[in-house]
Amino acid sequence: MAGMKNKLVIAISSRALFNLDESHKVYENEGLSAYSKYQIEHEDDILEPGDAFHMVQKLLNINAMLDGDPRVEVILLSRNSADTGLRVFNSINHYGLKITRAAFSGGESPYRYITPFNCHLFLSTDADDVRFALEQGVAAATLMASNKENQSAKELRFAFDGDAVIFSDEAEQVFKSQGLDAFTKSETAAAKTPLSGGPFKSFLAALQTLQREFKAGECPIRTALVTARSAPAHERVIRTLRAWDIRIDESLFLGGLAKGEFLKAYGADVFFDDQQAHCESARSHVATGHVPHGIANSKA
Repeated sequence: MAGMKNKLVIAISSRALFNLDESHKVYENEGLSAYSKYQIEHEDDILEPGDAFHMVQKLLNINAMLDGDPRVEVILLSRNSADTGLRVFNSINHYGLKITRAAFSGGESPYRYITPFNCHLFLSTDADDVRFALEQGVAAATLMASNKENQSAKELRFAFDGDAVIFSDEAEQVFKSQGLDAFTKSETAAAKTPLSGGPFKSFLAALQTLQREFKAGECPIRTALVTARSAPAHERVIRTLRAWDIRIDESLFLGGLAKGEFLKAYGADVFFDDQQAHCESARSHVATGHVPHGIANSKA
């Protein structure tokens, strides 16, 4: 079996890849047995694309742009059984998605297979599965239903919040506990001290590695930092990315402005943020993944 090293590996749940709302209602209202029967009876009915479908399509298309072995792999991780999951694979084949590896966990959380597959990112609609993945040190987000229009451009555009996503939440803890003035003073004083990495640091680094395989001006992947920070708290962020040798294509320091319109203007295929309120604001403009990490998601 071909190795998974030197690849960008994305794990995705079937409900993130396809619209399974109808069958999920059967499960919620009538139980597992009725759901299984429904899926088998409809296994030749092609599923409509879900919120992550076009992002996955663009990711897989990158392989055709590079010579040699495929550099991007998408893994299907599903709570379905293989029997009920046949409809999902029929839909994958219908759309010509080159997804060949999968784990069907028969009702249990599939998160335990994320590490063996060497995944850099896990996208799901199940918040508990996402939290489990984050606890294993894997970048993960809960995809929120979006009414945004699909970005049709071939270029794949990722957007990330900073604190508690790319970076640790150490600065956000100061803001939450002591307020904006203390946060600004703390970040100004620590401007030359790199922040610790957050849950998406390794995914961003893997994206950067893939970007470097393309000539200048030909890369099909673009990244953006979209943060509520403003000057003078911007300096520590810039110096941190420089210390990590990670380049972000665009950086938006919004000083607390709502992010939605900026994300729409950037043309994000997906945006990752740790704060539920920011995600709710963004989801009407772009596909949005909530990252349940850091002090903003503390249950204490």
